[in-house]
Formats: sequence, C-alpha cells, structure tokens
Amino acid sequence: MHDKNSVKNIMYWVVIAMLPAMGISFWIFGIDAVKITLASIIFCMMIEFLIQKYLLKGPITIFDGSAIVTGMLLAFNVPSNLPLFILFIGALAAIGVGKMTFGGLGKNIFNPALVGRVILLISFPVQMTTWPKPISTVSQLTDVITGPTPLSIMKEGIARGETVSNILAQNDLNSYLEFATGQMEGSIGEISVVALILGGIILLIRRIISWHIPVAYIGSAALFSGILWLINPELYVNPAFHLVTGGLMLGAIFMATDMTTSPMSNIGKLIFGMGCGILTILIRVFGVYPEGVSFAILIMNAFVPLINIAFKPKRFGGA
Repeated sequence: MHDKNSVKNIMYWVVIAMLPAMGISFWIFGIDAVKITLASIIFCMMIEFLIQKYLLKGPITIFDGSAIVTGMLLAFNVPSNLPLFILFIGALAAIGVGKMTFGGLGKNIFNPALVGRVILLISFPVQMTTWPKPISTVSQLTDVITGPTPLSIMKEGIARGETVSNILAQNDLNSYLEFATGQMEGSIGEISVVALILGGIILLIRRIISWHIPVAYIGSAALFSGILWLINPELYVNPAFHLVTGGLMLGAIFMATDMTTSPMSNIGKLIFGMGCGILTILIRVFGVYPEGVSFAILIMNAFVPLINIAFKPKRFGGA
C-alpha cells in the first residue's frame, strides 16, 4: 500500500531473477531447453486466458506476469527432451488444477508449477525421468545422449548395497564445482546453483522475498543430512552433495517462497522452510523417489493455513 510494488511489478522481477538460470539451461541443453521454456509459457498463458474468458467469464489477467512465472517454473522442473503434448498436460494441471480451480492468483493453496510437475511425474514417470546429458559432455562418437541424475545414481547405488565412497568414485560424482555450474543431468532450471543463487540475491535486493524461507530450507536440509552423514558416511552422502544436486536450491529460492502458498509471519516462514528442508532429505534418503523437493513443498503448503493461525502477528494496538 505504501510502495510502488504491484502484482505485475513483482511477477516481472521474479521473471528477471530467473533469467540467469534460464540462460544457463539454454547453454547447457541447447535449443530443446528454449523450445520447452517458450512452449510452457505459451501453454500456461493460453490455458489461463481460455479459463478466464469462457469458464470464469471474468477479467483477463494473463499479462500480470503470474502465468509467465508459472510457465517458467514448470519448464524449470521438467527434462529438456519432454514431449510437448506431455508439457501441455502439465500446464493444464498447473493452471487449471493448481491455480484457477481455487479462484486464480492469490487464492491457490498449492504452488501451481509443482502441482503440474507432480502430476506429470506420477502420470509419465519414464518421460519425466529421462535426462538429457549436457551438450558439452556428449561425445560425437557415442549415441548415448541421456543419463541418470547424480541423485538417481546415488539412490540406486545405495539400494544395491554399495557404499557412498564407492558410488562417488566409480561415477565421478566428486566434481561439486561442475555440478554447481550446471554440468550434470537434471531438470532445465535446477542444474546451476550459482545462477539460482544470483536470482535469489536479485529477489532479496528487490525485497520480493525475505531470507527466512531460503535460509531455513537450505540450513535445515544441510543440518539434517549432515547429522545422517556423521552417523554413517558410507550409507548417507555428505550435505554438500545434497545442496548442489537436484532441485533443492530451485525449490528453496523460487518455489517455497511463493507469497500465496507460504506463511505470512517471519516465525511461520522459518518453520515452513525447516519443514521443507527436513522433508526433502527424508524423501531423498528414505523414500522411493531420489528427489523430494516438489513433494516436500506441496506437503508444507497444506500446513500453511495452520501455521498462519498458530503464528499470527498481533494486530497493531491489540493486546
């Protein structure tokens, strides 16, 4: 009410903050990443337009930036080789189920992009877990252009009874700097920790987000995975591996911080972030899936109303 921020202004600053990660994904995965990102944005805007015009018969708000953000985040959460018809189903789930079913922007309970991603993961598990190799690592002398993510390699190796040190050594998974800069298999937007942190700094400087959720998310994940690692380093991988692989940074910076689906109070944000971090590691280590970010955030989204009630700030002038 007292500054120049608006929904449109905030959303387009989020888009700007995602540009570094998007640029890295285009460089790592090439034209396929460009195609998926543009298609996802177009699908989300088109679906939101059709629902608003012909079902809700209300104002058209596709240019407020929220559909663009959802489209970019959905693209960030899928492989760059995903067939477009599957991506369209994901956009329909994200906008139609995750957002517009609840009444549109500001009323949704769950993060729309994650709703789309989880529905696709459950419905199309093969296509959603077929990961293209970075262009720079694909040899012209081989036909192998897809491979497992580091988290998948670790999960499968431990399931076979291998030790963590053997898995790291045999699969050359000690190049954490390469992982942090995007040289690994994974979803389009999760691969470069450096680019994601740069985007997070932009959001913090613009005061689009606060530090509470990202710090609580990353810190609790590091602490919990660190405790497990200290207990048995041959069964549980070290915290640094968890932080630079998978979608933890993407989730902590861009999805868990969604204003609509996260708590209002600072204490609530810390609790929310801690819950996301602990659940992420629990699912990664003990669950069926090698990645737990999407499920962790959606589960904590469901607890946001309770967190808001429990940690509601006092009204100005109230007792």
